[in-house]
Amino acid sequence: MATAAAVFAAGLLAQGTSADNRLPFHDISNSYARNEIIDLYNKKIIAGTSASSFSPTRSMTRAEFITAMDRLLKLEPVASPVSPYADVAKNAWYYGWIQAAVQLELASGTSATTFAPAKPVTRQEAAVMLAKALKQTGNAAANVITYKDKGQIADWAIPSVAAVHALGLMKGDRSGTFRPTDPMTRQEAASLLARVLKQDGWEAELKAKPNERIAMGWQYGQTTAQYKSTIVKSNVNTLSPRWYFVGSTGAVSDSTDAALVAWANNNGKKIWAMVGNRSDQEATHQLLSSSLARTTAVTQLAARVSQYGIDGLNIDFENVAPADRSAFTKFITQLAAKLHAMGKVLSVDVSPDLGTDWTEAFDYAELGKQADYMVLMGYDEHYGGSLYPGPNASLPYVQKAVKTILKSVSGKKVILALPFYNRDWSLKANGTAASSAFVTLTEQNRLLGSYSLKPKWDASLGQYVVSYSKQSIKHMIWIEDGRSLIAKYNLAVKHGLAGVAYWYIGGESPDIWTSMRNAAKYYDYSFKK
Repeated sequence: MATAAAVFAAGLLAQGTSADNRLPFHDISNSYARNEIIDLYNKKIIAGTSASSFSPTRSMTRAEFITAMDRLLKLEPVASPVSPYADVAKNAWYYGWIQAAVQLELASGTSATTFAPAKPVTRQEAAVMLAKALKQTGNAAANVITYKDKGQIADWAIPSVAAVHALGLMKGDRSGTFRPTDPMTRQEAASLLARVLKQDGWEAELKAKPNERIAMGWQYGQTTAQYKSTIVKSNVNTLSPRWYFVGSTGAVSDSTDAALVAWANNNGKKIWAMVGNRSDQEATHQLLSSSLARTTAVTQLAARVSQYGIDGLNIDFENVAPADRSAFTKFITQLAAKLHAMGKVLSVDVSPDLGTDWTEAFDYAELGKQADYMVLMGYDEHYGGSLYPGPNASLPYVQKAVKTILKSVSGKKVILALPFYNRDWSLKANGTAASSAFVTLTEQNRLLGSYSLKPKWDASLGQYVVSYSKQSIKHMIWIEDGRSLIAKYNLAVKHGLAGVAYWYIGGESPDIWTSMRNAAKYYDYSFKK
């Protein structure tokens, strides 16, 4: 269907090309779904198969159905460089639409490597896709199905068919059959999607703006101009530039860019300036163990906040000795009191609690009482010094980290930090790590392209995994992309966290922001009855 492809690629067809001036297409006047077709066309949800034809009785392809469903959900097509499907070409008009649905787990292929985009969508496939999209898969019992051909419905489709039947979205024919394996016609699809918009409150929900959550982005390795340029393209509403470092005496180095403060104010962004310790354990010990040094640091940091009119601070102390646990809490307590008296925000970065010395200095419960927000750095599951190669931030690792911190800190105070970087692992013959190279997501994607790699999705990890050889050395990458980041973002939504943060701005590929906008929009839908 080359003509249909061209139509979908262009979006919607120009008005006024119909032989009937009252209709957008010349071939829908006798269709039982004429009004629904017109309405969905005007709402930019469906398009025709040519400039003047809709082809109402033609079968709708899987790609066409996914596209219409995405548009119904107000999603954007995603130009992700990572796809498991060999039959979904990156230059195909439907590539971004399929990616958007797959990343949100709304659609899957006909196999691990094929999607069959041009294959007609069957009625039971459409039921499954729509029930997933509308979050209705667990809302109906199979015994509500009374169709004469119930036995022909695949086991994997029965819960979804029951759900859409209970909602009145899909109906059988006059003979009482569902025809599960029959292709869905384009007019049937129009009727189906139109019924979704007629559900009480659903269309209003689809039009509503997503809930406002914190989306913090750290500045690192970018000039102010580069940082601002990237922020404009993102969903980040809270900036965290690396402006301050505290030394052993409490003296604070100052790299504040007043121009960025003004720009943030003019563009509705908050600034929580980052405060670091340069990962210097001894200097940090001297700072924390001295009442005078702590007071000096608190006084100077508060002065910077007041002088430049910034909204708060983000404390990023790493490599703090376990023995300084109590002293670190005292420092945060003193700083929180000072900032709160000024009406300012204090956030504290903490690593996942692995029961090791690296995280022993973070008293989650006590820090959570003092700080406004705890930023959980959900990465470095495997790091440069790891003996074995592995993912930077697998979904189970992040799930465990979130559940652990929520035992001590309210979810309303937790911000989940997501990685915009990864590692390319070189392996020894025995499977251990020979080395690993730090890569941004852009660099990771360049590697995938240069070696024409075909990643495989590992649902247990929530990531694509790929291997390749270079100079007879085996390499492995546990990929971070829109799909893996969305899976982790969903944790923030499900657990009612305050928001997310990104380390670091500039490490992402441009498609990531489309993926995150889709997630922010879709996960706020409830579709409650």
